[in-house]
Amino acid sequence: MHGLGMADEWPAIHHDPDHPEFYEGELEPGMVICVESHVGEVGGYEGVKLEDQVLVTETGPITLSRYPFEEDLLA
Repeated sequence: MHGLGMADEWPAIHHDPDHPEFYEGELEPGMVICVESHVGEVGGYEGVKLEDQVLVTETGPITLSRYPFEEDLLA
């Protein structure tokens, strides 16, 4: 995940606490984050990046992205 706004893709929130750039912080209501995955061959030059923008609320996340992924390509 990463932040959304004037700071480009900061903070980068890595899922691995052993990553050298691991960000220690908390998600709070009102924040908008981008949740993304990159799928490709390890060490390869090409891949696909899928990303959704999500609003953090008191009651849970709300996906803001409105453009659907191509179902044929997800299978």
